Amino acid sequence: MSKADKIFVDMCRDIIDSGWSDEECEVRPRWEDGTPAHTIKKFGVVNRYNLAEEFPILTLRPTYLKSAIDEILWIWQKKSNNIKDLNSHIWDSWADEKGSIGKAYGYQMGVKHKYKEGEFDQVDRVLFDLKNNPYSRRIMTNIYVHQDLHEMNLYPCAYSMTFNVTGNKLNAILNQRSQDVLAANNWNVCQYAILTHMFAQVSGLEVGEFVHVIADAHIYDRHVPVIEEMIKRPQFEAPKLIINKEIKNFYDFTVDDFVLENYQKNEQIKNIPIAI
Repeated sequence: MSKADKIFVDMCRDIIDSGWSDEECEVRPRWEDGTPAHTIKKFGVVNRYNLAEEFPILTLRPTYLKSAIDEILWIWQKKSNNIKDLNSHIWDSWADEKGSIGKAYGYQMGVKHKYKEGEFDQVDRVLFDLKNNPYSRRIMTNIYVHQDLHEMNLYPCAYSMTFNVTGNKLNAILNQRSQDVLAANNWNVCQYAILTHMFAQVSGLEVGEFVHVIADAHIYDRHVPVIEEMIKRPQFEAPKLIINKEIKNFYDFTVDDFVLENYQKNEQIKNIPIAI
């Protein structure tokens, strides 16, 4: 069975059974009807995925991989903060009349910084180090830039990546300040697993571990019955990820360069309420 499914089930069971509820607290998020959106949460959740063993996509319900990849390319490859460069409508609620989400996400990836070796943005610095100094312990990115927070329409949730090469394997840690487990967990896991695969391929490395660190992993009150039903579903073997091996330049990847073979999964859960 898929190890990603087991990790997800164990995490959800732990949050529901032993998490802390903010039911008695004043909270910012609201449901569409104006009702406060309360959560059950666990602090400091750490999930580990061995990318060399399997691609960590859920079979409990579908994760739309091409849309997830499109978004990660929007941030890391296009370095865009405009929804007109994105094929989905995920970010529409946070965009202004021109389509901008402010100085957030892709904007921060495109800002150039001075180093001893020259000027690089954060993506190009990672690529430079993986090729020229792969055993560095300083290969990381961070888009939670305090001086720009007031110009971001949404503060970054997944904000920092740390890359570490061990032998010939590229490992990565994603740090996330907050996560809506039902809506976004596997979406983010798949995105940053794909990113690790891309960086490894263009750097002549193999993939190793992907570690996901979530400061505030929460399940919204109206999501609890959905999660309870979902984690009882049948689990299937993980599909095989096929990547176009002809791609040698990070900026040449497209969503069509990734294919899942034998992706057996349960039906989609429809009409999931989203708290804003």
